[in-house]
Amino acid sequence: MDLLEDLEEQPPSPPLADLLRPRSLGEVAGQDHLLSKGAPFRLALERGVLGSFILWGPPGSGKTTLILLVAEKTEQNFVRFSAVTGGVKQVRAIVEDAARLRRRGVGTLLFVDEIHRFNKAQQDAFLPHVENGTISLAGATTENPSFEIIAPLLSRCTVYVLKRLEEGQILSILNRAADHPSFRSMNPGGIEGEVLAGIASAADGDGRRALNILELLAGMASGGRITVDLFSQAISASPLSYDKSGEQHYDLISALHKSLRSSDPDASLYWLARMMVAGENPLYIARRMIRFATEDVGLADPSALTVAMRAADSWRFLGSPEGDLALAEAACYLALAPKSNSVYTAWKRAVDRAEGSGSLPVPLHLRNAPTRLMKELDYGKGYQYAHSRPDGVVTHRNFPEEMDEEEFYVPASSGREEAISRRLDRWKEIRRKAREDEEENG
Repeated sequence: MDLLEDLEEQPPSPPLADLLRPRSLGEVAGQDHLLSKGAPFRLALERGVLGSFILWGPPGSGKTTLILLVAEKTEQNFVRFSAVTGGVKQVRAIVEDAARLRRRGVGTLLFVDEIHRFNKAQQDAFLPHVENGTISLAGATTENPSFEIIAPLLSRCTVYVLKRLEEGQILSILNRAADHPSFRSMNPGGIEGEVLAGIASAADGDGRRALNILELLAGMASGGRITVDLFSQAISASPLSYDKSGEQHYDLISALHKSLRSSDPDASLYWLARMMVAGENPLYIARRMIRFATEDVGLADPSALTVAMRAADSWRFLGSPEGDLALAEAACYLALAPKSNSVYTAWKRAVDRAEGSGSLPVPLHLRNAPTRLMKELDYGKGYQYAHSRPDGVVTHRNFPEEMDEEEFYVPASSGREEAISRRLDRWKEIRRKAREDEEENG
């Protein structure tokens, strides 16, 4: 304690990302679809009709910066609130202050950072106060509001989508940072030109991440020159941006699934690699490929299911990186296989019919008759044993008597199903003629 008392208090230096935060809309990098002249967000801000809104975009795309600029331009009472550390009790206190200010003609803009972290009850606490205008809500989130924000609150907010920054936009941010006096004072040795371009690429669309890397390099250089070698050491283990439980997870698996369906092996390998490099569970990908084999390939190539299953087993046996090749092989096989969703659609039709038809009794001729009583009640009577029939085709009905015979499965014209279609047509014709002969013979 004596040591602490002897030390003079010095405010910590703000991070470079905060130090270089834009002070006007013109300094904001990217987001032209929101900030260019006549764009909806800028137009609403300039006319003072922005109201409650949510900014949805990836990390480092400028959500917080835009909300701070809105607060400055609207000249409202600005309250910043974090969904990570705050709770409903704090919300109530904020609302009480906002109500008092409103009676004096002063509005309140409540900035809720990471609003998706609020549960339903916490989001409900905002609802009446947003609705009656006590507060204007400005939320920031990296998650899809459709999934994370309750519908009543979402309906009272305008959602603006921010895009990940392009490398050129991040490079302009870095160039401005490199020329800033504060950075020059911490980095008197200068920086090699290629480093900034490398940082812009490594930042993966995240402006804050780019500035943090630049600040890290300045600290590692300790006043010396920031070189390409130093940069390579700093980012050697830098992972791709990925959220295994968020929207990006579902976007990437959707891209893989749709590339497989489009018979594009190259794109399929790319999306598979994106997920694997980012750390996705390989068995999750394997399960999705097994589903694809049944849903999108089906009987056009029944071997696809075997390939997908064996890929999953191979990965379980080998692990990474050896087992990764089995997943890549399965992806190529599935992409190149003939496609058919006939079994998938047939199953949906059958389930719908089963749910809608109720518990219709099984026809007597299809029932099992293991006891004498059952046989006396005609269980199994009239059943035709297919192996004893000409061409192996039976003529009796296999649906409940109360139902018409329905066609759920319609083969596609690709792969093995082309032959299946011809076989079914031949069976139907044999059955039709046999039934006609039975009717004629009484």
